[in-house]
Amino acid sequence: MSDNGFGALQGLRMIELGQLIAGPFCGQLMADHGAEVIKIEQPGSGDPMREWGRNKPVWWPVIARNKKSVTLNLRVPEGQDILRELVRDADFLLENFRPGTMEKWGLGYDELSRINPRLIMIRVSGYGQTGPYASRAGYGSIGEAMGGMRNLAGDPSTPPSRVGLSIGDSLAATYATLGALMALHRRNVTGRGQVVDSAIYEAVLAMMESTVPEYTEAGFIRERTGSILPKVAPSNVYPTKDGEILIGANQDSVWTRMAEAMGRPELATDPRYSSHHARGENQQELDDLISAWSRGFTSKELLDLMEENGVPAGKIFKAPDMLEDPHFKARDAVVKVDHPGFQNIWMQNAFPKFSETPGEIHWPGPELGAHNEDVYKGILGRSDADLARMKAEGII
Repeated sequence: MSDNGFGALQGLRMIELGQLIAGPFCGQLMADHGAEVIKIEQPGSGDPMREWGRNKPVWWPVIARNKKSVTLNLRVPEGQDILRELVRDADFLLENFRPGTMEKWGLGYDELSRINPRLIMIRVSGYGQTGPYASRAGYGSIGEAMGGMRNLAGDPSTPPSRVGLSIGDSLAATYATLGALMALHRRNVTGRGQVVDSAIYEAVLAMMESTVPEYTEAGFIRERTGSILPKVAPSNVYPTKDGEILIGANQDSVWTRMAEAMGRPELATDPRYSSHHARGENQQELDDLISAWSRGFTSKELLDLMEENGVPAGKIFKAPDMLEDPHFKARDAVVKVDHPGFQNIWMQNAFPKFSETPGEIHWPGPELGAHNEDVYKGILGRSDADLARMKAEGII
């Protein structure tokens, strides 16, 4: 067992296989909160995430933070044997290969659970471990499409959009983390581990609110609506002298306060706007009215006015806004992390926050194989000669 000395998950050990986002983001979440995450990478190449990032490869320092990097060739028998040794004292094994890959290597759950009955195997894939699509290659973008999210993203006048982030992958990894902790609780009762099967398309589907029963019960199919939710008003992006801000005043009491802030309290009792239903029916008209009014303010003036009147509103933040915002600073939402190769690495902190066992960022994503000695000598008891031989033979 491991004890990293911080976080709610200290004392737990995860062996992370796989690459890119859908699996490794689960490992990041666990490592953020103190689990010892030993990331297995292919010798010589490593995870492709090491090369990802706009302009500079700065994604790896985030997604591999707090992890230990170990090189190991899982395609050869000795590499597979070494993994079995590591599994013996692990709590979790995380993988996001195409279903069947682990079994092909003799590393399926049936075999690994014989070595360690307490092992929880976390399996992230496009379509899950069963079903007619299980063996298909699956990326987050496809899961977003099949799960229903892409159909609702963007403006109705354009093809389905993406949100600019790998939401499908990250959702699958988040559900994988949730499932792993559920399985851990169950293990505390039974003493046995199990498989957590997190499919990207199902993780997206879980976020789809009432879209399925809206169709089965009422024959209604949701479509893209751009910056609004139909029949929920006012809740939109409104123009100012120097930009745009988002205002959400759709609740009756909040709308009353906004009408007062606008200097037009009579709008709160106007039959066209006096109820949630009425505002929904007159959504475009109401948005046009607010937009004509909001253009008379700077963004700061309007945000201050909304705050004074208790109306939810916010600037649409970009990275520079996050770095300068006093609330972000007060809660350490974004923090600077020391890095041997980059001088100015800031990243989102570990979330959620805990009163007694907060997560922390102790180091950014490490160099390939940086922890080979720590793991192979410290955990498995290999000698320097063993490490030299295995490196020469391409095993590590």
